[in-house]
Amino acid sequence: MDVQEVRKLDAYLKRLFGNAKIRVVPRPKKDDSAEVYIGEEFVGVLFVDDEDDDRSYQLQIAILETDLEEQV
Repeated sequence: MDVQEVRKLDAYLKRLFGNAKIRVVPRPKKDDSAEVYIGEEFVGVLFVDDEDDDRSYQLQIAILETDLEEQV
């Protein structure tokens, strides 16, 4: 992902979720993915899928059981 693509994804996710604190950040030494944060908290990885010349993106978010327990 180049800088322009990261910026577009950043703006899209902010609009989609209505949250200006979302940040898409390039990953060091990786060009097929970026990290997603809300504020300073890491929430997931955004992967590029170029299969069949149809570019798409997958956002992978892991939710730990301990995170769920903190909300109860």
